[in-house]
Amino acid sequence: MNAPDHVTIHAATRRLSLTWNDGQTQWIDNATLRKRCPCSTCRRLMLSGHKARVESNVAIVDLQPMGYGVQIVFSDGHAQGIYPWDYLAGIV
Repeated sequence: MNAPDHVTIHAATRRLSLTWNDGQTQWIDNATLRKRCPCSTCRRLMLSGHKARVESNVAIVDLQPMGYGVQIVFSDGHAQGIYPWDYLAGIV
């Protein structure tokens, strides 16, 4: 999947918006992104039946494009996850 045309952090609403090439805009809550982190540590937690404890007010403090996706740095210090574009497109 291609990168979206625009990726925007909305600090006031604690959401990320992705505007895809077809013009559709997708909104994802920061806490949802943090809970759905695809890094190996978070996947291991999920597979073992546990969940990461995520505060509802978690913020995105940085985004780093990685070609096939984006690395997201959260205010709780978590920065290991690289979210592929197709993975983000599947989050509702």
